This record gives sequence, C-alpha cells and structure tokens, in this order.
Amino acid sequence: MDQTPRSLPHRLCVAPMMECTDRHDRYFLRLLTRHAWLYTEMISTGALLHGDTERLLEFHPAEHPVAIQLGGSNPDELAECGRLAVRCGYDEINLNIGCPSERVKRGRFGACLMLEPELVADCVRALRDTVTVPVTVKTRLGVDERDSYERLARFVEIVSAAGCRTFLIHARKAWLAGLSPKQNRELPPLRYDRVHRLKCDMPEIEIVLNGGLRSLEEASRHLDQVDGVMIGREVYRNPYLLADADARVFADHHPIRTRHETVEAMLPYIEGELDRGVLLSRITRHLLGLFRGTPGAKAWRRHLSERAWRAGAGLEVIEAALAKVPRDPYPRGLQPAAAPEETRPTPAVFA
Repeated sequence: MDQTPRSLPHRLCVAPMMECTDRHDRYFLRLLTRHAWLYTEMISTGALLHGDTERLLEFHPAEHPVAIQLGGSNPDELAECGRLAVRCGYDEINLNIGCPSERVKRGRFGACLMLEPELVADCVRALRDTVTVPVTVKTRLGVDERDSYERLARFVEIVSAAGCRTFLIHARKAWLAGLSPKQNRELPPLRYDRVHRLKCDMPEIEIVLNGGLRSLEEASRHLDQVDGVMIGREVYRNPYLLADADARVFADHHPIRTRHETVEAMLPYIEGELDRGVLLSRITRHLLGLFRGTPGAKAWRRHLSERAWRAGAGLEVIEAALAKVPRDPYPRGLQPAAAPEETRPTPAVFA
C-alpha cells in the first residue's frame, strides 16, 4: 500500500539542528535516504512573522517528508506560522519544547515550557485547529530538579489530550542554569529506560527516542520498545551512515549510491544554487563529513574548507576535491542508484 509523507511513521528521523539542517543539508541527506523524516532548524515565531518569511520557509520538493520546527509560546502566533508552513507544503509542524539555551528561555519557549504543560496544550490546540498536517512535540525528560517520570508522563498526558499524537523525546533532562546548550547535549545522564517506559504506559502515543545515538545499529536496538528513533549530531558528523537506513529501518532495499555518486547527484542542485547567488561554502560545509573514515577524507575536507569560501568558487572546487578521494566500490556489491530525475532542481516557491 502506498503511503503519503503525512502517513509515514517516524521510524527514523534526523534531528533539527541549528546551523546544520538548513535546506541545502536536507537536500543532501535526501540523496542518502528516501524515507527518514527531515526537520528544519528551529524557527522562532517572531522571526517567521517579522523576518524574511520566504527565505525561512523555502525548501525543495525532493525533501519530503519534511517537517518545520517552530519555537514559540503564543498560540495565535504559532497558529499563523503553522498556516504559513502548510501553505508552503510542509508535512508536519513540530513544536520545540526541548531547547535549553538562555536566549530561548528568555523568549519563553523551548525546554522551559515543560513547566507549563497547559500552555503547551493551548499551543498544540491552536495549531491543530488551524492546520491539516500532524502537530508533534519535541521535548526533554524534564527540567532541572523537576524531572521525575511522573512529571513527564503528566506532561505527555496533558499535551496529547490537545491533539498531539507524536512525541520526540530527547532522553536527557535539561539544565536551564549553569550549562550551555552544548553541555546539555552531553552532561545530563541519558535515561532511555524512561522513554521506553513511557511507550509501555501509553501505547496509543507515537514515541520517538532521541539523544546520544551514534549508529544505525545502536538506534535499531530501541525499535522494539519505541516507535521510532532520531539521530542528530552523528548524522551531521558522518552523514553516510544514512546510506543503509532505508534497507535496515524501512525494509526498502533499493540500490545505494556510493559516496562519489552522492556528490555527483548533488552537482546539478549546487549549480542551480550558485546561479541564484548562493555561496558555494554554504552548501559544501554540509558535505565535509561524507568521506569520514575512508582514504582521502582529510584531503577532501581540506580542499573544500580552503577553497569553497573564495569569491567565484564553483563546481570545479568540488570536482577537484572529489578527485583526491579514491573511488569507492558499491556498498555490499549493490548496483549504482538510478540518476536523479531532475537535472536542475527548483526550490519550492513561497505562495
């Protein structure tokens, strides 16, 4: 049975990451996996309503299934942002209730909203009354010393009653004082057991586990206890781990692109973006880790890092970098993937 993006389960997701999961990165990752859910960087309601709305919402149709992550706590503003996002074609609206940064806290959104479950429910309800796509919530286990399992379960109970059926849970609590966002990704202990327990106690809710996952093998071990897994920093550091994701997680055994073929499939997109005035380095920064762990990886990174930022840099920089890396064999003897249908992708247009 065919599945539209809006009905696909969240078996594997790539976490929203500031300064990482922009539209160029998402297009690149979609060349590696057809099915994993992709998320935008967090976009605040203020930025979307009062900033460059078209630029913030722009994405390529090839990115589907793709979700927009919003940060905010005003139900009316979130509803308006949700309306704009759905008008552009996003498949899901995700509400950020997990970011621990001081700036986000001052804006009264992110992890601090775990302390106000009724307000989060109002936000979800406003979005559900406005949009036709799923509204999901990304959250933590708790905040500071208020991190008991009972508090987490009560939060999910209240918010789910407002219409949220999917929770993406970073299996750490957030420290709102004394730790940086980077430290909040590393220091509070991971408590996968609490996410497992939540799914056991609330089987009707889709629960996706996030936090500290470094491989598909590790992530897959959780799939018999939760509905899905979300990988973040490791995907950005080593994106080719997604090449095996469709077969391993979604039982889709289509041919896998080699690393070289992935770069070659990316070239028409890059050429189109250069024609629009995008700097080459804005795109190639996402490709630096593609050859991680293979011969020539250092030469690849160095060449791109030293030359892609220069004025007028074009495809010749990527081609020269690619020539420094021995051509990789087909993974596990598989045949090369078919060439992409589009020769020069055209980004979605804000309407």
